[in-house]
Amino acid sequence: MPLTNPWLSGPAPDRDLPPAQLDERILNLLSTQNMAVVATVNEDGSPAATPVRYYSLGFEVFYTSWNASPKSRNLRRDPRVSAAIFAPLVGQASSRGAQLFGTARTVERAAPEADAYWEAFRRQSDHVERGRSLSDPPDDPLTIITPTRIVYTEHWLRRSGYRPRQTWRAPLS
Repeated sequence: MPLTNPWLSGPAPDRDLPPAQLDERILNLLSTQNMAVVATVNEDGSPAATPVRYYSLGFEVFYTSWNASPKSRNLRRDPRVSAAIFAPLVGQASSRGAQLFGTARTVERAAPEADAYWEAFRRQSDHVERGRSLSDPPDDPLTIITPTRIVYTEHWLRRSGYRPRQTWRAPLS
């Protein structure tokens, strides 16, 4: 039987992608998807995973969340977070996604730093869905995930001789 993607068979390459190319692939994924599963830690230590519609600004992803929601309460108590973002899967060759590990913070609308994030947030559809006028300014808090590490997976990288799972780390500040 012919193989549609013969480069998927056999052992995976073990070369790292050059950092600039890894950055570009991660940013492309973050910019072309809009759903993430955000994992927080419940008070009893168990995980809580919640799907969210997100937007990105650089390597940060952010979403609106009511302060009383379980994920917001969890993040106030413990800001550690993981988020999974993935492209639609058709088969092994199309496998592409990222796991973000880092911390999250909530920014109230009145905070000066919120403006840059709201400029990148396409709020018009939210407003229409909620019956709000497009001229009304946004007033929800934003939760911003700042990753310290991203595990990026793309099986198509094997075709070019690179390992399918690559690790990005935030520059030390």
